[in-house]
Amino acid sequence: MVISRKIQVRLNVLFVTAVIISIAVFSMYELGYLDELLAILAKDNYIFYWMLLVGVFAEVVAGSMGMGYGVICTTTLMLLNIPPHIVSASIHSAESFTTAAGSISHIRLKNVSKSLVKKLAVPAVIGAVIGAVSLTYLGEYYAKITKTLIAFYTLYLGIQILSNAFKEKQSKALKRKTNLTRLGVIGGFIDSFAGGGWGPLVTGTLIKNAFTPRFAVGSSTVAKFILTITAAVTFFFTLGIQHWNIILGLLIGGIITAPFSAMLTAKLPVKKMFVIIGTLVIVMSSITIYKSVFN
Repeated sequence: MVISRKIQVRLNVLFVTAVIISIAVFSMYELGYLDELLAILAKDNYIFYWMLLVGVFAEVVAGSMGMGYGVICTTTLMLLNIPPHIVSASIHSAESFTTAAGSISHIRLKNVSKSLVKKLAVPAVIGAVIGAVSLTYLGEYYAKITKTLIAFYTLYLGIQILSNAFKEKQSKALKRKTNLTRLGVIGGFIDSFAGGGWGPLVTGTLIKNAFTPRFAVGSSTVAKFILTITAAVTFFFTLGIQHWNIILGLLIGGIITAPFSAMLTAKLPVKKMFVIIGTLVIVMSSITIYKSVFN
């Protein structure tokens, strides 16, 4: 029942998106601009279509593991030599829509603690703004160093994801004291600066420290949506809109897959997914580090 309601919300988002895209494509066809649109989508070695696949894959990962969307997108874009500030700006622009669908689902399912969202979101917004402004400057003037640092960070996340497959269940008899303000600021900064990492850091910390899983995931998702919007708006004012074909590909791929990710959660072998995704992120990050250092 819970999963079906969650899927219904996401199906509604998919339906509205499909209608809007269909109207847009039909209008361009009627006006004779369809060929021009296809030519635009083929730019940059068909990166739109590659991002479409990345968006689908990243959403499958996020749906089955509860984290990983930003990490997968970041490691892939970095491997394609996209500048770090464009990577994060593109991911947060696309995630503004995918996290909205997830937040609506959790709110309707009553998985959200308002007090927890407030304690996480306010400092996360501050961290997101600082991270976006810092990345805009460093990514433009110190792109190689910034790229290497982010690659090392995604390598660390890959190791963390891989280690999750072999962790034993922890006793939740005692809830550890968690500094939510510090967690929100650091999580917001890292997510905005590195293009991802909120899920493994913040949601993972809440669950590890014995917060009720449904409230940890739901409240963290809503806080993530708020910081994502903040980061996207900040990047818009500092960078404008760049590489919209990347944003559109990630967005459509994520929205297409989102309605079915809840079903995948119960069907996919999560432990094996941790191993596969962790290994993949480690390999891709290592290649990026090698190319950054030796090229």
